[in-house]
Amino acid sequence: MDETLDAWFKREILVHEAALVRFLNRWPNRSEVHDLRQEVYIRVYEAAARARPTSSPKTFLFQTARHLLIDRVRRSRIVSIEGVPDLDVAGVLVDDVLPERRVQARQELNLLARAFARLPPKCREVMWLRRVDQLSQNEVATRLGITESSVEKHVIKGTRLLADAVFGQSVRTDAEREPEGLSAGTVDRESEHGKQP
Repeated sequence: MDETLDAWFKREILVHEAALVRFLNRWPNRSEVHDLRQEVYIRVYEAAARARPTSSPKTFLFQTARHLLIDRVRRSRIVSIEGVPDLDVAGVLVDDVLPERRVQARQELNLLARAFARLPPKCREVMWLRRVDQLSQNEVATRLGITESSVEKHVIKGTRLLADAVFGQSVRTDAEREPEGLSAGTVDRESEHGKQP
């Protein structure tokens, strides 16, 4: 089949947007529905870039949305380690964690921190406000004096750059091209291979 991914995405996925939003409105925090929708679209687009779904595109879209909501619920149940002064009280024994897993987790966190530090300044600021401070898209736009559309583009760009740095893959769309000229090239590739930026 000789069709572009963008054409497939518009024809098979975007046509279900109203139904997707109705499905996502089940999420308790309605202010997150816009972000959830965008994240579903990113996941579907990236998966389809590797291989078109074998099930119907609509089924694949809603399976992806369902998995995203499940991931969010799981994350919301995780207790911050800073909130538990004595890990034994929480039923977690530090000695039970394999040393290799601790080392791997620390390496992954360091890789992510380095990748985050290499994001373009405005993109990094938007990502911090949205993902760490958990401000709404509107709050970020107001605080930084930019449009909500720019906030959305910075989040997409930042997510792509971080994924590219961590997983070594990049799936790019026209929506990611920033008016400020952000590009995946702003991430220093040499530092990903052990050299300092």
